[in-house]
Amino acid sequence: VLQKSYFGKVKMIYIDPPYNTGNDSFIYPDRFSETKEEYQKRVGDKDDEGYMTSEGMFRRNSRENGQYHSNWLNMMMPRLYLAKNLLQEDGVIFISIDDNEVHNLRLLMNEIFGEENFVGELIWKSRQNKDNRNITGLSIDHEYVLCYSKYNDGRKLNGSERKTEQYANPDNDSRGDWVSGNMVGLLGEDLRPNCHYDLINPETGINYGKPKLGWRYDKKTMSRLIEEKRIIWPDSKDGRPRRKVFLNELNSELPNFTSIIGEKTYTRDGTKEIDELFNSKYFDFPKPTTLIGELIKQGTDCRGNDIILDFFAGSATTAHAVMQLNKDGGNRKYICVQMPEPCEEKSEAYKAGYNTIADIAKERIRRAGKKIQSEIAEENRKNKEKLDFDKSNEEIKLDTGFKVFKLSVSNFKQWRQSPLHNSEELTDQLKLFIDPIAENAIIEDMVYELLLKSGKDLNSRVENNDGYYLIDSNELAFILEKVNEQIILEVLSEYPKKVIALDRIFNENDQLKTNTALQMKDAGVEFKTI
Repeated sequence: VLQKSYFGKVKMIYIDPPYNTGNDSFIYPDRFSETKEEYQKRVGDKDDEGYMTSEGMFRRNSRENGQYHSNWLNMMMPRLYLAKNLLQEDGVIFISIDDNEVHNLRLLMNEIFGEENFVGELIWKSRQNKDNRNITGLSIDHEYVLCYSKYNDGRKLNGSERKTEQYANPDNDSRGDWVSGNMVGLLGEDLRPNCHYDLINPETGINYGKPKLGWRYDKKTMSRLIEEKRIIWPDSKDGRPRRKVFLNELNSELPNFTSIIGEKTYTRDGTKEIDELFNSKYFDFPKPTTLIGELIKQGTDCRGNDIILDFFAGSATTAHAVMQLNKDGGNRKYICVQMPEPCEEKSEAYKAGYNTIADIAKERIRRAGKKIQSEIAEENRKNKEKLDFDKSNEEIKLDTGFKVFKLSVSNFKQWRQSPLHNSEELTDQLKLFIDPIAENAIIEDMVYELLLKSGKDLNSRVENNDGYYLIDSNELAFILEKVNEQIILEVLSEYPKKVIALDRIFNENDQLKTNTALQMKDAGVEFKTI
């Protein structure tokens, strides 16, 4: 559904899929001697109308199953192919996983994204205390996060924050703060003879000799450093000269990001976040927002409008992390996709009225947004106490609103090819499609379906006027409920680039329809009827 509107627009994907521990429930086809359609009907996965039943959608993938790994890979592969389509050219994907499938996932990702686009395998120490239940005697205290890029054309992660506390200016150098840098070489004299020479302070005459591996710079470069007074000379010949490294000369590229992530961040921290928001344990083993936030900071630009996608949303940790990070002034956006997986009837979440995991996710975003807004208000209050009243533009502002969409049947009739025995039957079927609108179609749903089919963002601004809808000011206009000359003139006055109208609203008024098409053409507006 998202392929047309979001093709090549997602900057980063993070997913935390089922780890395939033997206790996970997910969709998978496990019979290949018959068609999937036949199998689903035979085992009761589909009802009489052909829709998946909840019993058929979520079943446990047992370790005793002979296709244990295949089932998991069959579930993952099509999703990852579609995910790659959505990534920007410079986009990256992070996938949390553990030892059960990390080896298979690497092979699958190599096939889909290409081995050359492997960025790294990050390691997260997820458990703070040892697990003494494992019969092997080994406590598994870590998980992995695989990282792949869409295309390997340079640096993909932003890097770690540069530590500048050690920079100072004790000698009031006009070039600013500095630290001392090592000048000892890296290779022996046989490999780099031009860097092996005695180094002498021209002002004191002290000879510091030459280290075993020589100096890092040849004589010409060293002479320039001496002339620019960048060398720190020890008082004793037994000391080692060093060079000044100035803070303002460092390039903008940050130090590399470490593959050991989530320092002092554990699974229990994610559980604690849920507990604090809901005052109860409604979700098992959610990832901590600090861990996801660390990945988002590496894969996105806080100054842009980057989109982060999570299509195994779970309790919506990713949405929470994005909102939390945007307190830095960023405008990152999230898309979370979660199937309506039922909560177990014995669970605390179900007893509290949350029928599905998606229900928990939606409520978490609401509560997290409210909590973040409260934190921002308190921070603004403290800032106002420090600043003059007229500096209200210093306030932090953050939009934590979100839209919820549920996948549904189309508002337009779907042609289903069935065996037709004669021309009369074909004629009867064609008559059903004279009006292509489904019987139970809802106008608002139709607006968003046409948005997607037109390749527009679901976050587009929809303005409901009396008789027509404007999308993002004048990008697109829909005429769906009624039409007359006055409405056509109003629509044209907005100078839309494209107008889509339902054919049936013209009520067989061919003259009005023809005039409308001519008026649109004269105004340079693309006009289409459905």
